[in-house]
Amino acid sequence: MPIQWYPGHMVKARRELAALIPSQDVIIEVLDARMPAASENPVVAELRKQKPCIKVLSKSDLADPAVTSAWLAHYHSPPSRDTAERLGRVVAFASSTDRPAEIRTHIPELCSQLGLQHRPARPLRALIVGIPNVGKSTFINTLMGRSVATVGDKPAVTKAQQQVVLKSGMVLSDTPGILWHKIEDEEAGLRLAMGGSIPDTAIEYLDVATFAARFLLARYPQSLLSRYKLAEPPPSPEALLAEIGRRRGCLRAGGKIDLHKASEILVHELRSGLLGRMSFEAPPDPG
Repeated sequence: MPIQWYPGHMVKARRELAALIPSQDVIIEVLDARMPAASENPVVAELRKQKPCIKVLSKSDLADPAVTSAWLAHYHSPPSRDTAERLGRVVAFASSTDRPAEIRTHIPELCSQLGLQHRPARPLRALIVGIPNVGKSTFINTLMGRSVATVGDKPAVTKAQQQVVLKSGMVLSDTPGILWHKIEDEEAGLRLAMGGSIPDTAIEYLDVATFAARFLLARYPQSLLSRYKLAEPPPSPEALLAEIGRRRGCLRAGGKIDLHKASEILVHELRSGLLGRMSFEAPPDPG
């Protein structure tokens, strides 16, 4: 089932984004390192046209390091001529809050390299874009070395444009996180829900947790054994949720397991990194 969550401020934000992009020299698109493809907004690609772009893989400290390396290689692989002509130059950078000096050094350098064609009579302009809850505000605060943007662990914390000036003179603009109007790809929508980019009020926890459980059993079974102290992987996603509920006391009257509560536990612990460093998707096979 397609996921639709498009609050009114996102309509305004999209119009403002379309009006702002032509005046910018570089686009900084913040993606969730655990799911770069799912968190890549097609609206941004449509609006930025040939503007150079830095793909910032945020929350890389939560992602599987080997998979993140594969994503960086994917973004840095030579594009086809057609893609290069349509989308301009793209580079990628894995961002983590435990390496603030690296962010403050490399991002302005990359912007300067990519924005060489900007008008010399004015400072370089860079625009930060991304879907809700991928870490844009945290990224800006790290760049500035102080708190200038509101940070939260729920989608749609930023609802208006913000602008700051870096020590280098570069003008950095932040925009509210926007999704596209309808997420047709059901698996991409479930990944976004796993990562927290869609509010809990717009999702069914049991559906998201069942999808997550199936993925984890296939990709990271050992992490499940360790976190939930299991002797062996359960035979199905439903069995895993039942086991989590049993071990965490998610019981209703008569000893029946509350699968909704068990689902909340799995999703929240997955989002927070308590199950370990995990990536929700891998880059396409280059072959």
